[in-house]
Amino acid sequence: MTDDTSSSDLLKTPLHDRHVALDGRMVPFAGYAMPVQYARGIIAEHKWTRENAGLFDVSHMGQAWLVGSDFAATAAALETLVPGDIAGLKPGAIRYTQFLTDEGGIIDDLMVTRPADPALDGRLFLIVNASRKDVDYAHMRARLPGTVTLEPIEDRALMALQGPKAEGVMARHCGAAVDLAFMAACDATLDGIPCHISRSGYTGEDGFEISVPADKAGAMWDTFLAASEVEPIGLGARDTLRLEAGLCLYGHDIDETTSPVEAALTWSIGKRRRAEGGFPGYERIRRELADGPSRRRVGVRPDGRAPAREGTEIAVGDATVGKITSGGFGPSVGGPVAMGYIETAHAAVDTEVVLTVRGRAEAARVAAMPFVPHRYKR
Repeated sequence: MTDDTSSSDLLKTPLHDRHVALDGRMVPFAGYAMPVQYARGIIAEHKWTRENAGLFDVSHMGQAWLVGSDFAATAAALETLVPGDIAGLKPGAIRYTQFLTDEGGIIDDLMVTRPADPALDGRLFLIVNASRKDVDYAHMRARLPGTVTLEPIEDRALMALQGPKAEGVMARHCGAAVDLAFMAACDATLDGIPCHISRSGYTGEDGFEISVPADKAGAMWDTFLAASEVEPIGLGARDTLRLEAGLCLYGHDIDETTSPVEAALTWSIGKRRRAEGGFPGYERIRRELADGPSRRRVGVRPDGRAPAREGTEIAVGDATVGKITSGGFGPSVGGPVAMGYIETAHAAVDTEVVLTVRGRAEAARVAAMPFVPHRYKR
């Protein structure tokens, strides 16, 4: 959750002062000072989000426009970098995809939105991971055609309102957002503030992500927190929520050594793209789709109470067959949960494995994911 960046180097989001005023425990993360938790603590924040509505500051993530002459040209350019079916995006729709190396490894995962407004034809809105945005931007600038330009957005904040009561809160401030289906977006006005709202998130819950001018972010944050259903949520609970939802965290569950097929992200590669290729690493991905990868990302449930942390070895008999990439206590599950990579021969659900936790052998099983059912608005 933390990195080695010294505090003097840390960037601040437009909501930094709000976090400090709420006694958020600030930690270094991806070059930013971010709240890992507030006074209620990670488990309480996690459960609040599952039962009510949690408000997250995700302004550290990268927001950018990709701009070409028209939608077809911009989509075609982005498809040279990602395996997702970008050309098939309808106006107002969002696609999850990945930047890939020439060897098929994942440089980053990202969300791509085709604006609903016809006046924005030729533009795609991108959201990338905070820790990878400089890498992503350099990668795009080196490979995009001269007719398509990257425009990082530096003057906007991003927050997420997540949980079963998020829709009710949003309904009081922006009716247009409530009409959105999962993975759809629109430009809207929220209490007089122009913003971009998407029905998406990374907790497994229904909810919204709101891109807002930086100088208006504090007012919108205060508006949401004035609702009795809403509490601020830090990075700690964000991590346990996404783990229970079976969602990858870049740098842990996916990186430049893992392919989308190994990472169980095959669903994000469109049928047309699988057949036609035309993206980096296509030969590896085509081969893994046809023959199966040698390893797969799976869920793991320890039989006991000890959580299996990142780096824990997975064994079958005397042989090491994999490694945990994310693990911890799942507050909604009520026990330890983990995910990791394991040799495909041992990847079937309910396969008995052994984890080496603090030097002790702990029994565990390969488990289906998500650990908690998704509750997206369909």
